[in-house]
Amino acid sequence: MQIRTARLVLRRAVPADLDAFHPILSSPEAMRYWATLPHASFDVTEKWFADQFFSGLANRDEWVIERDGRVIGNIGIWNLPEFGFILHPDAWGQGIGTEAARAFLDYAFATHPVDAIKADVDPRNSASLNLLQKLGFTVTGTAENTFLLGDEWCHSVYLALPRPS
Repeated sequence: MQIRTARLVLRRAVPADLDAFHPILSSPEAMRYWATLPHASFDVTEKWFADQFFSGLANRDEWVIERDGRVIGNIGIWNLPEFGFILHPDAWGQGIGTEAARAFLDYAFATHPVDAIKADVDPRNSASLNLLQKLGFTVTGTAENTFLLGDEWCHSVYLALPRPS
């Protein structure tokens, strides 16, 4: 199954996609507001890839984002109804996140019986907060010191997008 947009293909991962994810997940820039530190080795990415795409967990629905035949990120639900995405920094600032998210969210509401899709964003990640709010997500709460990355405590802004009527 694939979801096509004007510029993108969202699809299920295949083992050959692994190599494309390590440059994303080892990038300090891409991982700045992610819930883990940049991947220090290919082995860390390999474990993440298997867990992310091939765990078989019913509460997970993860997709690859591809543009012009190149894997540029990941979008999906990692713990129903928790939504997230990551893009290679080369893809930032081009509306790709918005395009991918709109397509994925339409699919998610059509296939998952949830009242809302939720997101947890570091408050310093203004690009993700702006993208989610542009899509109709609203802030439902905040929390401090929600996870520790290295020696840095990170905070959370919680958002939700209600099921369209």
